[in-house]
Amino acid sequence: MFRSTIINQRQHVGLQKLSALAGVTHSSLGPSKNYKFIQDETSGESSLVCSCVRLLENLEPTCAVGQLVNETIQAHQKVYHSGSGCLLFLAGAWSRAALECLQRGISVAHIISAMSEGMDMCLDVCRKNSISTASLCAAPSENCSAASQDSDHDLPKKPVVGASQVSSHLRTTGLTHKTHNTSGQRRIKLTHSRHFCEAKPEYVSAVPRPPSQDSKYVDIACIAGTVSHGCVDAMNLAVEASRMQSKNSEQDVSCSTFDVAKVMTCVLPGLPEEHACVLPGCVVLLSAEQASVAQRLKQQHLKVALINGDLSDKYRHLGFNRPAGLGRVTEKLDLGSLSKEEEWVENVLTSLLKLNVNLILVSGVASEKLIQHCYTQHILVVEKMKDSVLKAFASATGAVPVTYATQLTKHCVGTGTQVAVWRDLSSNERKSSVAVNISTNSNTGLVTVILTSCVYGKLQALEDRFWACAYRLHHALKDGALLPGAGGIEMLCVRHLQKHSREENGDSVQQTKAGRAGSPYSDVVLRLMADGLIDYVSTVMVNTGRWSKVKAWTAVSRQLQDSNGVLGVRAKCSKLFLEAETEDSASSSVMKSSEASAGEVYDNLSVKLEAWRKALDLVLLVLQTDAEVITGTDHKTVGAQANLMLL
Repeated sequence: MFRSTIINQRQHVGLQKLSALAGVTHSSLGPSKNYKFIQDETSGESSLVCSCVRLLENLEPTCAVGQLVNETIQAHQKVYHSGSGCLLFLAGAWSRAALECLQRGISVAHIISAMSEGMDMCLDVCRKNSISTASLCAAPSENCSAASQDSDHDLPKKPVVGASQVSSHLRTTGLTHKTHNTSGQRRIKLTHSRHFCEAKPEYVSAVPRPPSQDSKYVDIACIAGTVSHGCVDAMNLAVEASRMQSKNSEQDVSCSTFDVAKVMTCVLPGLPEEHACVLPGCVVLLSAEQASVAQRLKQQHLKVALINGDLSDKYRHLGFNRPAGLGRVTEKLDLGSLSKEEEWVENVLTSLLKLNVNLILVSGVASEKLIQHCYTQHILVVEKMKDSVLKAFASATGAVPVTYATQLTKHCVGTGTQVAVWRDLSSNERKSSVAVNISTNSNTGLVTVILTSCVYGKLQALEDRFWACAYRLHHALKDGALLPGAGGIEMLCVRHLQKHSREENGDSVQQTKAGRAGSPYSDVVLRLMADGLIDYVSTVMVNTGRWSKVKAWTAVSRQLQDSNGVLGVRAKCSKLFLEAETEDSASSSVMKSSEASAGEVYDNLSVKLEAWRKALDLVLLVLQTDAEVITGTDHKTVGAQANLMLL
């Protein structure tokens, strides 16, 4: 894919590589999630993918820009589980915009300043057009339609139309960048060097709900319908998981909380997709040896030990540094005694038997030798458990998670855990044979979503699709606000950027005639940024299979010219998407014409804004790095440090 890309060595190579890498994933953007095979020419192995995240994982780019893009996408996906396609596409579009600016002779400093200004405008548009989830589904009986006939759950097809906007409840300072220096030029702040990941964006704040609308009246099923983006089956599973959590915790079903950290997935190949379901507790697949131990432990009250890390003799906690060059004489001599690992296994096994431990939950991996010895003593070891699962079991059983097995005491062991065989899959699965449900006497809030498919290679995509829906619902409830979907918010930003560009152009001419120093570049940069957003929406339209690139671009441009005001832009742009479906939360959301009308589809506030921010940060970082490589940096020059984005 990269061989056909011609890199002009006279230009900024980094920006060209960023644009080329983004172009590889264009086909995975928007409604058409077509599966693609990626084959390794060396080994002959192939992978089945249908998202830009999995595509980048299998491509394994070796250049510096490729590694930076991959790490950025992975960091974003780890937190939000959606919006990566939007991030990468806009990074490519705005990198081409930056290249165009450089070809026109615009300096790097002016490009950074103007693009940062454009991003602030887009954030302001999002702030003014955010919609409160409390207002969206304040009265579920009136605003939400009946359940879908094809679904077992109450996921609405027709969410509320024309919901009130809550710009008065949004803080102006909450949606502004705080990365500008005194000269107005944008700086990038990275918490972990190359990783563009923040626990909570500075510019995103939850939308306060009106005092008259209590959170318990927010209908989760209604909110889920607005952000399902065509993935009805996956979103139904997320809604059912939320309902099961509320039921188990004896809360109102309509309570506006969804603890996605306590949701697990278990994939079962060999069964049709219609067998997907949600179960309380922690369901895991066990091997034949593990299953035999589980069979002996079923219907017993077990004692559980929790290990936060790897269960091995070589594991050390984060931050531990062993002194280099030091060793024991006994480690160098072969005296016929037990090896260090065998001695450790013997000590751990003795401690487990003394404490009568029957079940060990490990967040990492366990030593194979220890696992084999545990099997002979009927001790079940379950690896790769989520940290949130360990915390839930610790709260329910009284167990205390420890880093090393040698730290276990009677005060660290919990009680009240059961193991039940849920389904025997010996005839369906090649590696794992039994699905076991691990639960406790008290409620933990843990639920497991069972995902099934007869096509083994499709399971990864189904799991990614579910997590995208679950996190869309989670962030919608957490943010308390949504953005207009179906390309609405993108087109509102385009309209605002174009309008400001024309104003800047007119002001520059007047200032030039008056003999004052104007801003002759903002109009060009803002117009190119707007073109990138138009390219994004038009590409989503092309991927529906009903538009060509030229026709899609022309249709969007015509709708922008014909529309009058905010409502006109939203209404007209929504009509362009009435014949397709979408799955990406940061993509322009679209639905079938028989099931949707203008304003019915919404996007996540925090996900979209974070994707836009990361995309621009990525472009500006590569832009400045290219400039430093080409021209160098003179530290003696006055003001040279002010233009640098420091890591």
